[in-house]
Amino acid sequence: MEHRLSKRVQGKLGLLVYKRGMPVATGQIRDASKRGLFIATDYTDVQLNQTVELEFRFPDTEEKRFRRLKAHVVRKSDRGLGVDFEGVDNDSFTISSLIRWLKSHHMPVNYFPVRRQQAY
Repeated sequence: MEHRLSKRVQGKLGLLVYKRGMPVATGQIRDASKRGLFIATDYTDVQLNQTVELEFRFPDTEEKRFRRLKAHVVRKSDRGLGVDFEGVDNDSFTISSLIRWLKSHHMPVNYFPVRRQQAY
């Protein structure tokens, strides 16, 4: 059983992963909390506890600027990376904005109704 310190919000948002100031990979946020994210990516050239930067923007807003967050890699798997915001300097407003955006754009799996064939 998993014990989390803050509630996770599922969602999907594309991002770039930066290492030492250079973009190194693309990924997609799959879930987020005030403490961290899980990023779906095939990028593996990163070590546990290494600091990365994550760059994203909210595609449906008038504001077109990119936002950045710093995080430590705390988990690696063949599905992606788990990162934690603890111990790095971030703007809490950016983290809160990301969580709010994911909540408002999350579509449950059963969002699309099953199509039924019509009898002719």
